[in-house]
Amino acid sequence: MEFAMKQNLRVLLVLPMYGGSLPIGRFCAQALESIGAGVRVFEAPVFYPTFTGLRSLDLAPEHITSLERSFLQVVGQAIFAHVQTYEPHLVLAMAQAPLSKQILNRLQRLGIRTAMWFVEDYALFTYWKYYAPLYDVFCVIQKEPFLTELAAIGQKHALYLPLAADPGIHKKVSLSPQEKQYYGADIGFLGAGYPNRRLAFRPLAGKNFKIWGSDWDNEQILAKNIQKNGQRIELEESIKIYQATTVNLNLHSSVHVDTLISHGDFVNPRTFELACMGAFQLVDTRSLMPELFAQDTIASFDTMEEFYEKIEFFLHHPEERASFCAKAQATVIQKHTYAHRMKTLLAAIEKDLGWPSFAKDQSPQADKPYEKDLQNLLASLHAGPNATFKDVIARLRKQSGKLTETEVSLLFLDEWHKQYFPDA
Repeated sequence: MEFAMKQNLRVLLVLPMYGGSLPIGRFCAQALESIGAGVRVFEAPVFYPTFTGLRSLDLAPEHITSLERSFLQVVGQAIFAHVQTYEPHLVLAMAQAPLSKQILNRLQRLGIRTAMWFVEDYALFTYWKYYAPLYDVFCVIQKEPFLTELAAIGQKHALYLPLAADPGIHKKVSLSPQEKQYYGADIGFLGAGYPNRRLAFRPLAGKNFKIWGSDWDNEQILAKNIQKNGQRIELEESIKIYQATTVNLNLHSSVHVDTLISHGDFVNPRTFELACMGAFQLVDTRSLMPELFAQDTIASFDTMEEFYEKIEFFLHHPEERASFCAKAQATVIQKHTYAHRMKTLLAAIEKDLGWPSFAKDQSPQADKPYEKDLQNLLASLHAGPNATFKDVIARLRKQSGKLTETEVSLLFLDEWHKQYFPDA
């Protein structure tokens, strides 16, 4: 899809308060800036300590739930205040961003484009059923049957948007001899201790194998392999770990233990990030992987027997590792960066929906015959010259079709008035 940046395009990017999509949102913000868009980030994480602190109150569960809902309404109002001051053409929400149905409906009435990047497994996180139809565009990391299910609930603009990497961040760094020794290992894994990973990794316990990340509590067999007492690993340190490890294991998570390899569809962010920084990885095959990476680009496995065999093979064949690393890195830089993903999203919105128009989009020198615009608007609404503001707004909200600059401005003014003078 061809991409041409709209002049002065402004995006309000809403982060979640916590979760896996939080770092992805930050990568998106940087990518949007790199392709020339104006970006304002709503830092929802600053509200997280207060939100979680509500549960420490000595109150009945129903009172806590009521307080949490009220608090989220306040967060939503803060988001809308940013909308009113920034006048974005697009509000881009990451998965689990605190955007309520009420706020989304208000944005729709104002003609502002909305999109969510749902970087989650739709079978496990089902809140999409309630929110997907409220967005203009709903971006997903899975295809069928998810796309069909989205169409069935009224989401007409579902967009397959796989994950990616940021070459400015996911890149090789210089490691000191001490860092190479501390982080280095023949085999390594960084991630949470899901049940399938615990079972799959236990036969490797006696090898030069380091496990980094959280949620490995009560794991006795792999206890000596777990580093830093199972602490969470920050981005900067993760890059050092990946780079210092000879064979990085990339087994997608699963809560099931009957099949250690889930044979799922979407490709996790670790796959793109390791490839981008030129680190070698061994990843379980995913159904959507062939269209993202050629067969000789990523080293993969389909069975546990193949998993253990390939670990030993690649440990003793550095030339093979180097070949996979070079091809995977080139593929990501050419096709799978967050800049590529943001271009795809913006191009889809431009093609299918178009952008709203605001007064600040125009050059200060441009001729703006506001009085004539207002006269034409009143005539089109069949409102007389003495019509009140409320009457004009009421008539305007009954209209359909693309909004003009004047109409958008009046609707913004009405929303502002409701916000700050609700009883007037």
